[in-house]
Parts: sequence; C-alpha cells; structure tokens
Amino acid sequence: MKTKLIAIALFAATAAAIAAYPALEAYDVGKTVPQPPVDLNPAMNERPKVDVVFVLDTTGSMGGMLEAAKEKIWSIASNMASARPAPEIRIGLVAFRDRGDDYVTKVRDLSPDMDGMYATLMDYQAAGGGDGPESVNKALDDALSRISWSQDRNTYKVIFLVGDAPPHMDYPNERQFPAILADARGRQIVVNTIQCGRDGAARMSWVDIAQRGAGEYFQVDQTGSALALATPFDRRIAHLSKQLDETRLYYGTAQQKKRQQMKLDAAEKLHNGSSIESLARRAEFNLSKSGESNFLGENELVADIASGRIELDNIETSALPSTMQAMAPAEQKRIIAEKAEQRKALRQEIEALTRKRSDYLDKKVEELGGSKDSLDYKIQSAVKVQAADSGLNYAGSKMRY
Repeated sequence: MKTKLIAIALFAATAAAIAAYPALEAYDVGKTVPQPPVDLNPAMNERPKVDVVFVLDTTGSMGGMLEAAKEKIWSIASNMASARPAPEIRIGLVAFRDRGDDYVTKVRDLSPDMDGMYATLMDYQAAGGGDGPESVNKALDDALSRISWSQDRNTYKVIFLVGDAPPHMDYPNERQFPAILADARGRQIVVNTIQCGRDGAARMSWVDIAQRGAGEYFQVDQTGSALALATPFDRRIAHLSKQLDETRLYYGTAQQKKRQQMKLDAAEKLHNGSSIESLARRAEFNLSKSGESNFLGENELVADIASGRIELDNIETSALPSTMQAMAPAEQKRIIAEKAEQRKALRQEIEALTRKRSDYLDKKVEELGGSKDSLDYKIQSAVKVQAADSGLNYAGSKMRY
C-alpha cells in the first residue's frame, strides 16, 4: 500500500509540472523541473499533422490575389490550428510564372517556421505572364517532387493551387497534370483549386484539376474575395506581439545560432513590412498550441529551462546568448526569470485583446451579411471537411479573420 501511495504521489507531481509548462506558471530558476516519464507507447500521444502547400500564380494579373494571400495566410493557419487535438502544421510555397519570365517556379519547402515562410511570401510580387496559359503543370510537378511531404499516411496533405490562367499543354518534356494528379492521389495529397476571375478556359482546367486531385474547386474575383477587416485592437496586439518576440533567448552551436538569427531576422522583417492587421493575425496564431513551434523555434532558452528540458548549469558558456556569456550564474538566472515573467504577462494581455478582436470581427461579418462568398470561408471550410479523415476535429471551431 505504501509503495502504491508513493507511486501515485510521484505521478501527480510529474503531471503538475508538465501542465504548468505552456503558461510558464510556476517558473523558478533555482529548481529543476522533473523530466516527463518515458512514454511506452508514443504513437498513442502523437499530435496529428498538417502539410499544406500554396501554389501561387505570380504573373502580372495576380497582384490583388497575392496581397490577399499575404493578409490572410495567418488566419488560415489559425483556423487549421483550432482543431482538436491541435495539429503540428507545416506550410510550403511554390510561386510560378511561365517560360520566358524571370523565373518559372520558386519553391520553399514545408516548414513549421511560419515567420520564414511569410518573409518569403512578402517578397512575391506580381509580374510577367500576359500571354494566356502559364506553367501550371511545372508548378504542380514541383509541388510534388521538390517538397518533402510527410510519409505518414495519417497526415492531412493538401495543395491549394491559385491562379487565373490554364496550364500550357504544349510544352515538350514536361509532365502534364493528369499524370501529376494521379501521383498526388497515390500519395494521399489533396489538390484544391482557386480560380481568380472568370476565364472560361481556366475554369475548365481548374475544375478538372480539382476533380482529379480529390479536392474542391472555388471561384473568386480577381482580387481574391478576401474579407479585409480591421479592428480597434489590432495596433495594440501588434505592439505587444513585438514585445513578446523580444522575450526570446536562444542557445546552441554556431550552426544553430545561425538558423536562430535567420528566424529573428524574418520576424523583424514581418514587424517592419507587414500590415498591422496581419501582425494581429500572426499574434493569434502564435498563441495557439500549433503556433508554439513558430514562436519558439529551436533551442529557446526561457522555455527549455522552464520545462526542464535542460538545466542552465549544463549549457556551455559559448552556447549561451552572447549577451549572457560574461554574466555570473545568478545574473543569468535573473535575466531568464525576468523574461519568463514578461512573457507570461504579455501573453495574458494579448489573449484578452485577441478575444475582443474575435468578437468584434464576428459582429462586423454579421453586419456585412456573412462570409460564405469570401476566400476565407471557402478555404477554411474545405480544410475542416478534408482534414476529418486525418483525425482532425473542427467541431465548434469558429471562422478566423
């Protein structure tokens, strides 16, 4: 009986330590948080996974749609993150034009680093094209062959093809979409199509591609039909989000620090170049369980110390942030504790403002007569239905704007 009571007490203490981590509630640099017990059946506790690639026509006529994508991709990510259980999300990009333009395709592989992805998306500008069909086949082929899709058959794998022109079917030595989509279906990759404008030839191709890709076909106007809504809370949320980013401290090898600096540079680019509304949407995503990996990145010192993943005494001085390397251990612990408290307070304020923002947007959309004709609704609705087969439950999940 005594042995059983000890075991129960140990289990309860460990569970409490784990539960405290996400909110950084009971942080104490002087204490070692117990490591979670080894899971004898980790597959039972694995989070579902989402791999999504946006294949975007970046020719001259697509300027309005590209701007809509830059504004709305955070809302789409937040919608994906609202499933139960919260999924691990990776997003990739394929930009395409046509032969004779500055480029035919540009590929950014799948990654949980949403900031890095968004920094790439910010650089996309509409130019070129103008002669009718575009290199749609090449773009779809690259989306399959140059993207590191999950090999897990339970992952929700999806492509959103966005454009306003049909594919070139006359290019030699290039796979065409019927063969490409047969490959996609064999790999359980769903292909949805979003046609911008009302070109008849494009519609025939886009419908055919969606049907062969086991996906949905959507038609929107040339500017994307996205709901461009702002709220009185966006500016404050964006400001607090930048402060929250500044609570991050990174440690690791020289190579890891190089990657970490790239992540920090991407975040700085976002804060300097994104709209206030987009930054508010990013803040909402980063608060989610799915957005945690985007916010923290690799080897984030405050979170790793708080969770017990590592102890400060076990980190080589050269691996610490450069600003902390000359500090005495007590000063290092003080800095980490201060960052943890700042992070906790900032998160709480952002969460409260985000709830107010969400309520405001719901009322605004209702005043406008609903959102069913918008790009937001069409993409988010498709995701909810298609992802169900991969174990993602969106029951009760509300639209993100």
